[in-house]
Amino acid sequence: MGYVVQNVLWREKRHDLKQLREKVFVCEYHIPKKIEFDNEDSEAFHIVVVDNDQIVASGRLNKRGVISRVAVLSRHRNTELYALLFSHIALIAKQHDINELSFNCNLNEKGKFIDKGYHERGAVFMEAGIARQRLSCPISSFDPEPFTLVH
Repeated sequence: MGYVVQNVLWREKRHDLKQLREKVFVCEYHIPKKIEFDNEDSEAFHIVVVDNDQIVASGRLNKRGVISRVAVLSRHRNTELYALLFSHIALIAKQHDINELSFNCNLNEKGKFIDKGYHERGAVFMEAGIARQRLSCPISSFDPEPFTLVH
């Protein structure tokens, strides 16, 4: 596979991004559509991974350093793609002087991130029927290795 990572603008790729996220989060993971799309989309940095001219993954980073909406088509869920995508997210953060990265972690995955040096931020909360907690780390310690899908 020849993955290519690209920065894209929401206003230009909105249709493609929505289609991918609906397939992954709404259809596969049963996240309600009204939760999946929010006001963050128009302001966030969006990244796509393309394989053979098809978008197979996407993610976003907001200006506060929150990583979210990482959607990957099931047949492309592999360590190569995740490392590429999350490394690119970290690069964008550095380019925009974002010093800390965070994300809303499913509680059942929290241990692997704590073991890698991520820290809890705030209380546990429910989102789309899933218990989550915000985790963060300084950009200098960011490790893309434990990441998979992030809603």
